[in-house]
Amino acid sequence: MRRTVALSFVAVCIWAGAAVAATPVQAQPPSETPTGTYAVRLRDLEQRINELKEQIFRSKARLSLLAETVLEGVVGGGQAVIIHENRMSQSYKLVRVVYALDGAPIFTEADEEGSLGEQKEFEIYNGSIVPGEHTLTVNLEYRGHGYGVFAYLKGYRFKVRSTYTFAVPEGRVSTVHVVGYEKGGPTTPLEERPAVRYIERVERQTRPDASGEGSQ
Repeated sequence: MRRTVALSFVAVCIWAGAAVAATPVQAQPPSETPTGTYAVRLRDLEQRINELKEQIFRSKARLSLLAETVLEGVVGGGQAVIIHENRMSQSYKLVRVVYALDGAPIFTEADEEGSLGEQKEFEIYNGSIVPGEHTLTVNLEYRGHGYGVFAYLKGYRFKVRSTYTFAVPEGRVSTVHVVGYEKGGPTTPLEERPAVRYIERVERQTRPDASGEGSQ
């Protein structure tokens, strides 16, 4: 009897040991590190660096234009005035404006809130320039805007790129109005409506006379 009980006890121990050995050991997940916070800070720093680079690039472009004017000895020899006009309907919100003169950026502005488009007119450039022909490059971006059945317009983006060549005679002021408008009619597709046209006017420069007043 004792031998039978002992054998039974040994069998139970062997079975229990086999069950424990067969049970898989779950691996513990590695401890998490604060890499997410570090990545966010890194992206924020990178964005700030890019913004500073863009500001420096625009400043260098302006200095380059000024240096060219001085080296040519034509300070006051010619003047360019560039004005942007927004004549788009409420269906389009102007969110980004980029201007370049002879390949050099002279104006960059972005505003996703749409307050940029609330300005019907604003100055892009006003300064001395070398007399002769110059090329103006315009990049505009609009965001669709609408309510009710037209709410779907908010998901649309419309981009316009245009170039224009104008001349600045010596001793003259060339004023270029860049007008963003909608071409076509009610049946024109929304993506084909945004367009740009140019209005140019050339006048004599105003110079102070002996009395200190301007003369034409």
